[in-house]
Amino acid sequence: MTSQVTPKAYVEHVAIWVRDIHWHIKFFHDVCGMTMREVQGTVEEPIQYWTLGGMQFMAKPDYAGPEGRLGHLGVMCEDLEAALAAAKAFGVTEMPQGRNWLRLPDGLAVEFIQASPGAVAKALAIDPRA
Repeated sequence: MTSQVTPKAYVEHVAIWVRDIHWHIKFFHDVCGMTMREVQGTVEEPIQYWTLGGMQFMAKPDYAGPEGRLGHLGVMCEDLEAALAAAKAFGVTEMPQGRNWLRLPDGLAVEFIQASPGAVAKALAIDPRA
């Protein structure tokens, strides 16, 4: 009998569409202490803004729906190729952004990202309740 190794991964960021990106940046900074990791555009006029702590805000000032509509999940993979191969059996479709972007049958978009060696194990070893 052969044992199959289960791939390891974790959610690295949650991307949401927001009308007022500055409000969200300030809220998560002031309430949670989440500081800027990266910005597309400028800090004054961000198009997208990533925080340390896993949030990604995508500016969409004309969006008419509720604030915080999920854009996609960013999943950090121990073995990107193994995750992509395993995903094929689930009826997912590749998105225009690249082969590591998959649309699930229910519409959820997932961005799979290759982690550096040992990063996933370190992240999964963190006890969030400790």
